[in-house]
Amino acid sequence: MIDAQTGIRKLDVVRYYARAAPLLLPHLRDRPVSLLRAPQGLAGETLFQRHSARAPIDGVTQHEGLDPGHPAILSIDTLDALVHVAQMDTIELHTWNALASDVEQTDRVVFDLDPDPALGWDRMIEAAQLTRGILADLGLEAFCKTSGGKGLHVVVPVVPGTSWDESKAFARAVAQRLASGWPTQFTATLSTEHRKKKIFVDYLRNARGASTAVAWGVRARPGMGVSVPISWDELPETTGGAQWTLANIDARIARVTRSAHGKSADPWARYASVRQRVTSELTLRLEEGGA
Repeated sequence: MIDAQTGIRKLDVVRYYARAAPLLLPHLRDRPVSLLRAPQGLAGETLFQRHSARAPIDGVTQHEGLDPGHPAILSIDTLDALVHVAQMDTIELHTWNALASDVEQTDRVVFDLDPDPALGWDRMIEAAQLTRGILADLGLEAFCKTSGGKGLHVVVPVVPGTSWDESKAFARAVAQRLASGWPTQFTATLSTEHRKKKIFVDYLRNARGASTAVAWGVRARPGMGVSVPISWDELPETTGGAQWTLANIDARIARVTRSAHGKSADPWARYASVRQRVTSELTLRLEEGGA
């Protein structure tokens, strides 16, 4: 049993990942991944695995030398590898902001909007919309997904060419712009005392080696929420970061894989085709108070 609250078993997690593979694998292939494993279920100790172990997991690709001084970094490139990691008690999959084949050039910027539990969900909806607005003013298209936990993730795909330091500096500037523009709603400071009744804009996930829960990935929390891509039009109708769980995710998968009149229903259908860059000039504009 993985989750005593819902009765979900490891087999249910394995079967979900097998079903979701067509949607999930594009977000995993050639991308360094960390695994959160729960051998004794959610009630037991969990293990966060960033590197290969003594006993490699069947099918998982190992990338030597990407993290100097450590064993190989992992990536999940096939259905077989995805099923095998789930069979090895993996629940959560967390990915880097770069591909293993070009690991020093980031290809996305992630903003994890993490709310104080006392806040209502309407504040989260507004926070995501404000974040999108700042990015749009900079000429950047952003995509949104539920975190599968408490909050929302706003993701900006970029053409590789930005270093880790540049990417993190840009993300920090956006977070600080939100915190200065709406000081009663946002904070860019990690410490607990600064986060009371506010939303923490976590830009730290843009550092080299940091990672974010993958789209369509399960979260190791009671209820077994799933991180689900949504459209901006859908955002006002969402009810929480764990709105979709293993109990209701199949209906969502069926909806986004439908096509009507040749048009995909996937809210992230454009994600892979977006061509935009994060530059030091954009960071400077934010730091100088412009957008």
